[in-house]
Amino acid sequence: MKRNGMLNSHIAKVLADLGHTDMIVIADVGLPVPDGVPKIDLALTFGQPSFRDVVDAVSEDMVIEKVIIADEMKADNQEALQFIQHQFKDCTIEACPHEQFKELTRHAKAVIRTGEAKPYANCILQAGVYFGL
Repeated sequence: MKRNGMLNSHIAKVLADLGHTDMIVIADVGLPVPDGVPKIDLALTFGQPSFRDVVDAVSEDMVIEKVIIADEMKADNQEALQFIQHQFKDCTIEACPHEQFKELTRHAKAVIRTGEAKPYANCILQAGVYFGL
């Protein structure tokens, strides 16, 4: 048994397989998952697990160089926006229209579906590189 880090075996496998610039999506309950992109469904009930809880857990185990959000988060989900800005203050944060965001998810290695039921509680995490120096 693992001592720490990501315990979900599906997420741990995806994270271990990521290369530089590969992307994963952390999604609310409503974001469509494109055909061909694996979905890791963590949703238990509305709100559980939360977007924040899943982002926290994944970001502890992943080198992240860029975060992409939908422009609409700025107006329709200030709580999520403030969380993203705080959580990733040392990363590049980009925003694009939600339709473009959904197109970008087609290139993700996986979509992790949370139970979050608030609008635009989605982000794309782009992998960085850790050389352990």
